[in-house]
Amino acid sequence: MSNQAAVKIENLTKTFNGKGIIQSCNMFVKKNAIYGFLGANGAGKTTVFKMITGLLSPTTGKIEVCGMEGSKQRGNILRNIGSMIETPIFYEHLSAESNLRIHLSYMGIQDGDISSALEDVGLYDTNHQPVSQFSFGMRQRLGIARAIVHKPKLLVLDEPINGLDPMGIRDMRMLLPALIQKYDMTILLSSHILNEIEHIADTIGVIEKGHLIEEVDLKSIKMHYPDGLEKYFFNVLKKGIRV
Repeated sequence: MSNQAAVKIENLTKTFNGKGIIQSCNMFVKKNAIYGFLGANGAGKTTVFKMITGLLSPTTGKIEVCGMEGSKQRGNILRNIGSMIETPIFYEHLSAESNLRIHLSYMGIQDGDISSALEDVGLYDTNHQPVSQFSFGMRQRLGIARAIVHKPKLLVLDEPINGLDPMGIRDMRMLLPALIQKYDMTILLSSHILNEIEHIADTIGVIEKGHLIEEVDLKSIKMHYPDGLEKYFFNVLKKGIRV
């Protein structure tokens, strides 16, 4: 893990219909780290993810990804990001391989490794099976394969272990750190399953009502909260917003 920033956010705000959804958000995601982004439903996690990936524009503030500023180098940033935000949508009548091929074509990328991406997520043996026959967990895996097939520098995953069975969750726990080693990647993910975040994350950020109220190394959390991440998380929420 490096001390360089893969993502750097300064004074980020997002307003919808005059209401501040994200307020004065500052975030620092270290290169080659796994950053666990925690918060209750509606706290603002997905909104922040959408601004990082260019799906939403900030009202004010600055976002840098891999040293590039979002407002000025959006095209280059998008080529360096892979993401799965909300429920992934596919061409139902096509195979996993065909879906990834279309995705690469849409992005204008020639050197994506479809076979490796499907193998990484455990879908290498689906052959010509249409996605319409996939389970929910298989769809999640395919969503991650689509996010990594172009070997991005930053992987943004919103609830990636949703719908996975215990074996799938274990496989994901092994996959995400392996991606950092294999592709020199940084991972920013959210999950409500705190136990899994505790297994794999290097850094924890906690957002509450649009404010990023804590950002701390997991090692420090384990030192001060021997009962684990869940105890830390609810203690932080109990303290409330610091402005």
